[in-house]
Amino acid sequence: MTALVTGPATGSPRQTRNRRRRPVWWVLPAAAALLTGLITLALVGAALDDADIDARTGHATAQVLAVTPIRTLVQFATPEGKVYRPDAGLAYPSGLQAGQLVRVEYDSSDPTAHLRVAGRTWVQGVVPASITLLALWVVVAPVGWWFRRRQGRAG
Repeated sequence: MTALVTGPATGSPRQTRNRRRRPVWWVLPAAAALLTGLITLALVGAALDDADIDARTGHATAQVLAVTPIRTLVQFATPEGKVYRPDAGLAYPSGLQAGQLVRVEYDSSDPTAHLRVAGRTWVQGVVPASITLLALWVVVAPVGWWFRRRQGRAG
């Protein structure tokens, strides 16, 4: 008597496609490069805002209305007597508290567009940005190198 065996019980190996792994080692450095670009653009934007303020500087004393993690809201009056409460808040607000009076500098052509604490500039952001980028690349460079090396051996 002969038995007919079909299907996976025959012991023949399964047909598999010859799939090749795609190299993805570049994803981590690409994400880090994107973050580097965004942080650099933020500094450039702050420098451009400061240049606008420096070109047409107005001075006032502002009252801090609210301090949130996202922004610091203030209210100030120009020498002409107009009172402004910019929705975007105040640039470089570290260390301020609600109710505090603070000297501010603004772009006199548009007081609500560009406003900063007097004496503070975009340069204060260079050190934190540099430390952030340094820490980012200190982690990403060796991990990216390891991923690339690992995928090179597997392929």
